[in-house]
Amino acid sequence: MATYLKYSFLWLFILFHPKISLLEKLQSLRHQSPAFNYHQELPLKDDFLWDAFPSGFLWGTATSAYQIEGGWNLDGKGVNIWDTFCHKGGKITNNDTGDVACDTYHRFKEDINMLRNLEVKTYRFSLSWSRLLSNGTLATVNTPGVQFYKNLIDGLLATGIQPMVSLYHWDLPQPLEDLGGWLNPDIIRYFNDYARFCFQQFGDRVKYWITFNEPLVITLGGYGSGFMAPGVQQPAEGSYKAAHNLIRAHAEAWHTYDKEFRGSQKGKVSITLSSDWCEPFTTKLEDVLAANRAMEFMLGWFAQPIYGDGDYPDVMKEYVGIKSKMEGRNVSRLPEFTKAEKKKISGTFDFFGINHYTTDLIENHDRGISHPSWDNDQNIASHQNSSWPPSGSSWLREVPWGMRKLLIWIKYKYGNPDVIVTENGVSDDDEHRGSLLDTQRIRYLTNYINNVLKAIKLDGCSVAGYTLWSLMDNFEWTSGFTETFGLHRVNFTDPLRPRNAKASVAFYRQLIRNNGWPRSADQGQGLGDL
Repeated sequence: MATYLKYSFLWLFILFHPKISLLEKLQSLRHQSPAFNYHQELPLKDDFLWDAFPSGFLWGTATSAYQIEGGWNLDGKGVNIWDTFCHKGGKITNNDTGDVACDTYHRFKEDINMLRNLEVKTYRFSLSWSRLLSNGTLATVNTPGVQFYKNLIDGLLATGIQPMVSLYHWDLPQPLEDLGGWLNPDIIRYFNDYARFCFQQFGDRVKYWITFNEPLVITLGGYGSGFMAPGVQQPAEGSYKAAHNLIRAHAEAWHTYDKEFRGSQKGKVSITLSSDWCEPFTTKLEDVLAANRAMEFMLGWFAQPIYGDGDYPDVMKEYVGIKSKMEGRNVSRLPEFTKAEKKKISGTFDFFGINHYTTDLIENHDRGISHPSWDNDQNIASHQNSSWPPSGSSWLREVPWGMRKLLIWIKYKYGNPDVIVTENGVSDDDEHRGSLLDTQRIRYLTNYINNVLKAIKLDGCSVAGYTLWSLMDNFEWTSGFTETFGLHRVNFTDPLRPRNAKASVAFYRQLIRNNGWPRSADQGQGLGDL
């Protein structure tokens, strides 16, 4: 309430002045340029950098439980929100489901062999909460599920691959959703019980933990627009409420590990956030401010509390608070943390997990107040340049320098934490879908990973690892099996779900062996054409 009231007097004149537009009212709070230089020229932006990554760089690949495991109702596994969402029908392209997916529940040894062949150092995967605790609570421990993950982890370690484990990749147990899911503050306690259980069962062998994957998607897709499971449509407040509980749940689990397990297990716990790079559409101040606003709403929403001061970005509090007031509300739709909560949340990380795929062009745009939502609260318009190379996903175009700018922004905003790129990759375009000769993916990976290298070597960013999405084609959420991000092709019409290596497997393996693109004597300063 204090933050909300802070701006009330400022608005006694501005808010009700009939000749001042909503756009001008909101701009009056943010009239100065952000300190980050959005139009800085990147050194060697269009050149290829020949150099090696730092020694010990963590190379890996990634998947998630619902997208690959299958076995949706086997051996005591409970129902999760994606089981329910898919089985309703009409939600997923071709009415596909993850009931079988890649059948990793029965074929995880094949997956380990693929990982061994790739020569990765780490494998990021997620645990299915409902496979471990059938109804989501400690009252329903599912022993076969526990053993499945122990077998997977032991198999990875025997191959010399470090597990990187996500506790939650979107698949909440349905009984907990029936209690309100992430809109119910009780979820904090349920999640902490689940996290503690996982630390107890697997923590002696797992040294990298991720509490949540992409809270932006969990909250916006699940509790805002409703286009993702569980399909709750509360665009005005649902996303903000769910995010508020999720951030507090993350902090609770981090402190549980820190107090009860870190001393003996000596692992690291963090969260994986997701963000496009938001580039100003023009050099106009209003577009620069709009791009900065977009970054704060997309990444800062979760990063500022955890990697910053324990609170939401000022621009979010201002914009949502003012729009809420103009809508006739007595309090902001964006919840507030207590002083004690801010202190507890700030600093709950051991690395910065980031998923990144593409870039957006952002311009200032008055979205009004008639349809309250996270999208409209920002007062921006977003689009992409049609000249950027497309992919098999409508939202994803290839913009390699966006990766570098994002890493620089994280360095600038959050004190240069150790970053692990926990996802980056591309879906096969129309020309390459179904083919093993995925030259489009090799180009994308070459350019994006080289921009990670530039961020390290030229911009001083602290990046500790890179995990490629994905090990194999899998269930791509609402797109079903129509979008393919894998290094391996999976035949989903064959009951045996055979996996076949694409050309990008050999490319990525060689990149890992070389630890990048080391200099050679005839390459001088390490720059050249690829």
